[in-house]
Amino acid sequence: MPQTPSPLRYPGGKSSIVDMVSHILQSNKLTGRHYAEPYAGGAGLALSLLFKATVHEIHLNDLDRSVWAFWDAILNNTDNFIEKIRTTNITIEEWLIQREIQSNRDNYSDFELAFSSFFLNRTNRSGVILKAGVIGGIKQDGAYKLDCRFHKENLIKKILRISKYKHRIHVYKKDAIEFIKEMDISLSNKLFFCIDPPYYQKGSTLYTNFYEPDDHKILSEAILSIKNPWMLTYDNAPEIQSLYKKRRQFNFNLNYSAATKRVGTELLVVSKSLIIPNDLGIDKI
Repeated sequence: MPQTPSPLRYPGGKSSIVDMVSHILQSNKLTGRHYAEPYAGGAGLALSLLFKATVHEIHLNDLDRSVWAFWDAILNNTDNFIEKIRTTNITIEEWLIQREIQSNRDNYSDFELAFSSFFLNRTNRSGVILKAGVIGGIKQDGAYKLDCRFHKENLIKKILRISKYKHRIHVYKKDAIEFIKEMDISLSNKLFFCIDPPYYQKGSTLYTNFYEPDDHKILSEAILSIKNPWMLTYDNAPEIQSLYKKRRQFNFNLNYSAATKRVGTELLVVSKSLIIPNDLGIDKI
């Protein structure tokens, strides 16, 4: 599994499918386009495609203020964010401070929230910002300690690399459906959507913002109306298959790190005219 260029650990992150997505873009002569993710999360896939020059500009959207604030801070307040990393001790005492910020985020600035999101993402189990405990437990009597995923210099290198591309990275804090509709119009015939919504079956346990069944249905209506080419990834739930029954669907393997490390099967749905090469090693449903 390739290492993600993102400084964030993210449940269901898609960095591992960069070769598959690159092949799809190349086969459809879509390289060099703008690329949009309505649910950016860790944005590992988007960054990988940008760094490989497969896409020219990336548009990252996340309604979750905790996630948006992180991306805004490392792009627009890079030096201060790096200094905060260097000067912050990775201790349980600090973890409690950062958890307090995250739990009462309306009382704190965007920058404070950005660092809290980052700190908890690197020190919590599976990278879950708010709904998971600290690695090693409060007493730090587990096999791993809270700093085992917080290698400061490596993380700083990732942030500095991202900052070099800041003129080609655009960050938004919009409702995903609003973002999809606006981008589809403003970048007509210039855009490729890669849509990775909150999981249908376990979303409430992984994300600060998650969807109820009706939300997934409303989202499907917006996606099926997109004019630009798109691909959609989801957990492989029968309910989701039913929502997109008029579009081609495939199974693909993905490495999971949330809870237990394993390889699982996810769902890929694609827009009408998108060519899916036969040598991707994925199974049509």
